[in-house]
Amino acid sequence: MTLGPLIVQSDHTVLLEVAHPDAEDARHALAVFAELERAPEHIHTYRVTRLGLWNARAAGHTADEILATLNQYAKFPVPTGVAREIEDTMRRYGRLTIERLEAGNRDSQLVLRSDDAAILREVTSAKKVAPLLGNKIDEFRYPVEAWARGELKQQLVARGWPAEDLAGYTPGEPYDIELVQDGWELRDYQVKAVEAFERGGSGVVVLPCGAGKTIVGAAAMAEVGAKTLILVTNAVSARQWRDELLRRTTLTRDDIGEYSGQVKEVKAVTIATYQILTSRRKGEYAHLSLLDAQDWGVIVYDEVHLLPAPVFKLTAELQARRRLGLTATLVREDGREGDVFSLIGPKRYDAAWKDIEAQGFIAPAECFEVRIDLSESERLDYAVAEDQDRYRIASSTEQKQPLAQRIIDRHEGESVLVIGQYIDQLEAMAEALDSPLITGQTPVDEREVLFNAFRNGEERILVVSKVANFSVDLPDASVAIQISGSFGSRQEEAQRLGRLLRPKANGATASFYTLIARDTVDQDFAQNRQRFLAEQGYAYTILDADAFDPATENSRALPATS
Repeated sequence: MTLGPLIVQSDHTVLLEVAHPDAEDARHALAVFAELERAPEHIHTYRVTRLGLWNARAAGHTADEILATLNQYAKFPVPTGVAREIEDTMRRYGRLTIERLEAGNRDSQLVLRSDDAAILREVTSAKKVAPLLGNKIDEFRYPVEAWARGELKQQLVARGWPAEDLAGYTPGEPYDIELVQDGWELRDYQVKAVEAFERGGSGVVVLPCGAGKTIVGAAAMAEVGAKTLILVTNAVSARQWRDELLRRTTLTRDDIGEYSGQVKEVKAVTIATYQILTSRRKGEYAHLSLLDAQDWGVIVYDEVHLLPAPVFKLTAELQARRRLGLTATLVREDGREGDVFSLIGPKRYDAAWKDIEAQGFIAPAECFEVRIDLSESERLDYAVAEDQDRYRIASSTEQKQPLAQRIIDRHEGESVLVIGQYIDQLEAMAEALDSPLITGQTPVDEREVLFNAFRNGEERILVVSKVANFSVDLPDASVAIQISGSFGSRQEEAQRLGRLLRPKANGATASFYTLIARDTVDQDFAQNRQRFLAEQGYAYTILDADAFDPATENSRALPATS
């Protein structure tokens, strides 16, 4: 036992001493199976969860490896109860399997199988599991209807017995897709991500923003070599996927269809938005036929952490298809990570942001939280406001406008994104900065014109709503100023920083500023938003707006929170 940076506690929390020389190595090791809960100045708190352990198990890690990690970095002995619970939890994964009655025959009956009859009896007697199964074949097997494959996996996870799906997938209609590596090649971590997906058949790949998730998707499509359905967040993202596929693969414009509110094309490779899938007409999902329009070989879920809850049910019926989820942040604010695990698949590959940065594939970034005081009238309004109104009052303070201008002045000549949540606040900011505004109401064609103007330097500043949170390729953006957000959303914080992480031609460091109203819920929410990035190794320097001098880097810093 060494005097390491970790203290493992009996409630399954793990404390990380940030200042310890081995803290960085320990943090990377913890990220495999634990989730960051709190990140104050000196001690970060992680929690070892069932889902984290099962994801680690699905990725090939064992209980012995995890306990060896804890023992290696622990300051004190790992509590016996925690060690036993880790062993027992990881042992649960794969005790139940979903297989074919005739191995290798994709048309044969699906069965739920276990070598332990008692476990099988326990789960099959559950009220929500029994209707998904047919009459018992024998002591160790129950038939499963094809439509129930996804829902069964959901229910088994909920009961603490995650099933390993070994039933295989329909190959889909073959379609020739090849990468065109002309002047570029797959990076090492992209190769590993594709290999991990190929081995598992379905699952989630986690890569930092700007690290080439689209290329991983294209390489996976080439590996499968079949017709593909790609689900994305919006029409802008759909067109960026199309353009990237045209650049990186042998696919032509005739091969790729867009299925959105504006265009409805079904081709060998079809790119559809989540919104169109979940739209209803007279209470019915009007576009579900898209899911069966082709014999898809693989379904790619871009930004899978944003998968709308209704799509989970739709996804449950697509279990026979290979599924690839792509995300930078496998974090859901609705707590439904278990559904992603069940229906898309476990985490197959996860690359640490700082590791990719060290390799030079994403830009280094500095994060700042700049605290500002409300005006006297705003303080009074805030004091008497209802709880549901307080965040809007605090985050929309007019004091943020001149501060944003001072930050922009500090970064003269750099490309700046000003990102916020509230349209009236953004309109006022755009007017004050004399800069264009992009919101959800901005037509897609107009958005593309403005984004292109930003890329080529015609527009130095863009004011954007949450439409720029994800799937917007702005490689030259080097400064982001966040003026408001979706309450305490960790994934939104990471996505917004991600707008800056494309490598810069001059190798410059990106700067990410969050403007916070001091001593309000705005400050409280900021602490939660920063958790994911703290887990990835990003520290926030806390600055006092009153002492923020655009002419010098020596602004007065407050004690950092992470």
